[in-house]
Amino acid sequence: MNDHQSPHTAVTVTSPLDEQPSPALPAHLERLAGRARDYVEAASSANTRRAYTSDWKHFASWCRRQGVEMLPPSPQVVGLYITACASGAAVPGGKANSVATIERRLSALIWNYAQRGTPLDRKDRHIATVLAGIRNTHAAPPRQKEAVLPEDLIAMLEVLERGTLRGLRDRAMLLIGFAGGLRRSEIVGLDCGREQTDDGRGWVEIVDKGMIVTLRGKTGWREVEIGRGSSDATCPVVALATWLKLARIGHGPLFRRVTGQGKDVGVDRLNDREVARLVKRTALAAGVRGDLTEGEREEKFAGHSLRAGLASSAEVDEPHVQKQLGHASAEMTRRYQRRRDRFRVNLTKAAGL
Repeated sequence: MNDHQSPHTAVTVTSPLDEQPSPALPAHLERLAGRARDYVEAASSANTRRAYTSDWKHFASWCRRQGVEMLPPSPQVVGLYITACASGAAVPGGKANSVATIERRLSALIWNYAQRGTPLDRKDRHIATVLAGIRNTHAAPPRQKEAVLPEDLIAMLEVLERGTLRGLRDRAMLLIGFAGGLRRSEIVGLDCGREQTDDGRGWVEIVDKGMIVTLRGKTGWREVEIGRGSSDATCPVVALATWLKLARIGHGPLFRRVTGQGKDVGVDRLNDREVARLVKRTALAAGVRGDLTEGEREEKFAGHSLRAGLASSAEVDEPHVQKQLGHASAEMTRRYQRRRDRFRVNLTKAAGL
C-alpha cells in the first residue's frame, strides 16, 4: 500500500465506459461520440466484456476488504491481489484460482485501467515476478477437451429428436460446427445473409458444391468453405437447408430457440453456451467414451470437441486444416489434433541414430 493511501478508503466500481465527465461536446459531435462508444464496445466480444466486468468487481471487493485504493493503479497492490487469488484468500472461504483464471483477471485489470486513462504496467517487477512464481508453482498441463470423431458425431446425430424443429436445428448445429471447425460463438453468431443483424458475427451462402461461411474473428474477416457430404444424412448443407425451410427462417440469426412445445421458433439467436450443452448432452447419450465414468465424461466434452474432431480426423495436408480453423500457426492446429502421427518426422533417425 502506498504511504498516501488511506487504510479505509471506499472503493467504487464503475463501468469502463463511464469515465470522468468530459467537457460538453458541440451538438454536431454528439452523434460521433455515440458512434465512438459503439466502436469501443465492438473492440472486444460480449463474453470478454462480461468476464472483464466480473473480474473488475472481484478486484474491487478484495480492495474494499483490505482497505486499499483501486486508483491510481498500484503494482504492489495488484501483486498482492494475484497472490491472494493463487492462495484462495481473494474471497472469504474461497478456492485457489487456476493460473489461467489469474492471468485473465490480470488482463481484465490492465484493460479496465487502460479505459480509465491510468495504465498498469504488466511488466512491473511487483507483478511480473509474482506471476512467474505462480506459474512455476501452480501451472498444470492443459486439459484438452475430447475430440468428437466422425463415428462419434454420427452416433450423436442418432440420439437427437426425430422429426422435430429442435432436432433439425441441433443436427445442423453439430454438422456445421464439425465440418467448419467453428467455435461455439461462431456457430450461434451466424446470420442468413450479410449485415442482417447488429450482433451477427458472420453469415452463410449456400452454393452448388457446399456453403461459404464468412466469419468475423479477432484478427478480421475470414471465409470457411464447407463442402457437401457423401450422403444427405450427414451433409451439413442439407441439414442447414432443411432447418431453415421447415423453421421458415429467411432473415436474421440462423440458430434460434425453439418454443411452444417444439412448434415455434423465436427471433433471438441462441446463446453460445447452448452449443456446449448440446455437444455434452448428445455425446453422453450416444455413449461416446463409454470406457470412462459418468463424471469423467461430463468433463471431457464441450463446444471445442467439434473443432478438435475435425482437426483430428480430416486426412488432408495440415495447412488446409489450419486455414479452416483460422489458426495463425501450425503449432496451434497441432494442439487440436488428438490422433495425429507425432513421430512422422523422426529426428532421431534423421540424425543418424
